[in-house]
Amino acid sequence: EIIPGEKTTQAITDLTQEYVKSVNKQAVLCRKDVPGFIINRLFIPMVHEACYAQDRTNATLEEIDSAVKFNLGFPMGIFELADFTGMDVIHKATVEMHLRDKKVINPHPTIEKMFDGKKLGQKSGEGYYKYSDDKYERVELSEELAEKFNPIQLVANILNNAAWLITNGASDISEIEKAAQLGLGLRKPLFETAKEIGIKNIVDELNRLEKEHGEFYKPDPLLISMI
Repeated sequence: EIIPGEKTTQAITDLTQEYVKSVNKQAVLCRKDVPGFIINRLFIPMVHEACYAQDRTNATLEEIDSAVKFNLGFPMGIFELADFTGMDVIHKATVEMHLRDKKVINPHPTIEKMFDGKKLGQKSGEGYYKYSDDKYERVELSEELAEKFNPIQLVANILNNAAWLITNGASDISEIEKAAQLGLGLRKPLFETAKEIGIKNIVDELNRLEKEHGEFYKPDPLLISMI
């Protein structure tokens, strides 16, 4: 991601983008220096939200991960992805993002507990899942398990953050989709998934969550306007 600061000139931004192209990489532009930029703004809060979803539904890790992988088009489940990323990375990003803006993340205590307990994921042999050695392992997920969990709470979280980025001039739909594809490996566009589920259903879910769990879930005006 390329993130220009308040004093960054357009010439420097353009030069940076050209450099990225010159080394055969693709740049994603986050137009403002906001907490989490684009990818972490989508991914990190979703990890916390998955923990809350498990608390509130009693779904298993495998059921949630299967739904994320098979129904939302992620390359792996959200807990599996967290283990692959590393709890040290997620914890650090959580702290920094929350320091800058308390409304970005609704921190779940599990994240800090796992970090303090050195359960860092794949790299330490245990995170949300246990691993037999330091080699990369995949968790056994299935379409059958995916049917046991409705991921709308997770979709609502990631869409609300995506909408916030647009509303606040940090990005647009095309750049967010590009970032999600390149950074998270999404096989299906995020807003396409949202339309399949129904924007109204997502806003209704956010309203329900706000009523039951607080203002953190207040739907972004952009989502409301898309109904």
